[in-house]
Amino acid sequence: MDYRKLLRNEEDDLKASAHESAAELEYWSKPDFEGAMYDDRIYTINDIYSLPEGVIAELIGGKLYFKGTPKSIHQEISGEVYFDIVNHIRGRGGDCRVFFPPYGVYLHGDNSTYVIPDLTIVCDPDKRKDDGCFGAPDWVVEVISKSTQKIDYGLKLFLYREAGVREYWIINPANRTVMVYVFESGRE
Repeated sequence: MDYRKLLRNEEDDLKASAHESAAELEYWSKPDFEGAMYDDRIYTINDIYSLPEGVIAELIGGKLYFKGTPKSIHQEISGEVYFDIVNHIRGRGGDCRVFFPPYGVYLHGDNSTYVIPDLTIVCDPDKRKDDGCFGAPDWVVEVISKSTQKIDYGLKLFLYREAGVREYWIINPANRTVMVYVFESGRE
């Protein structure tokens, strides 16, 4: 396999994603969401809580990032990976739990950063609450789409590593790749 070609394809996908994200911003430039992603306002968890029902957003660095409805391939992959992980944990008698959206993660254990991974695996029962995971989960899986890949490959990669997530998977259905980051061992 020519990995250089694969990386070039990933780079082209990221460039296309930036253009699509800009187009998506037009959709959210309505009175209730005017400039939500790029204005100077610092948003808080209360802004997340006050979003209309059905509108899902993440809070990173005081900015809101709206999440759209996933495509069917995204749902299929998320579902298959969910069942594989659950079966793996159960088969070994593990105590970890696997959650899917809209299970939120208060990444720093407070209201400053709120993300909604595609799959969240939490082993520490003290972090598992009815409202979400409070603190860094053990393992996060993101299935990217064109509109989320810039955030998943860049911003969230840094965010998860710094917060203490032990393992992070990025699944790219378009390229049929899985990138695995094992932060606890220092191996990426």
